[in-house]
Amino acid sequence: MKVFPSILAYLVFVLLLAVPPLILQHTGYADFLAPKFWLMFFYISGLTLLVVGAILFVQIKNADYYAQAFLAGTTVKILACMIFMIVFLMKNKVGKNVFMGDFIYVYFLNMAFEVYLLLRNLRHKNLR
Repeated sequence: MKVFPSILAYLVFVLLLAVPPLILQHTGYADFLAPKFWLMFFYISGLTLLVVGAILFVQIKNADYYAQAFLAGTTVKILACMIFMIVFLMKNKVGKNVFMGDFIYVYFLNMAFEVYLLLRNLRHKNLR
């Protein structure tokens, strides 16, 4: 799998992921978004971009370590997100339901894209 199409697919995915919060903001339903939602959105999306880039780099260098790189990247990502959550919640007063909804929306959809990328790359490898 080439790196550029995967990164481009991720950037398109992030743009599509940003559409519902933008619609909520501009239609008067900003109460459904945590304060500084975009900080959380870009932090998790940027972290996912780094993990995806690292996984693709490992796949190019040594495809045997692709699954291990995916697991290591995912572990680092979840730890970084937990630390971010703690700091974010200590610095900002937010409603717990709104924050959890926003966090789950951004984190798990980014995780779903990572899994999709893994499955697409593994399937592509098996077709050869």
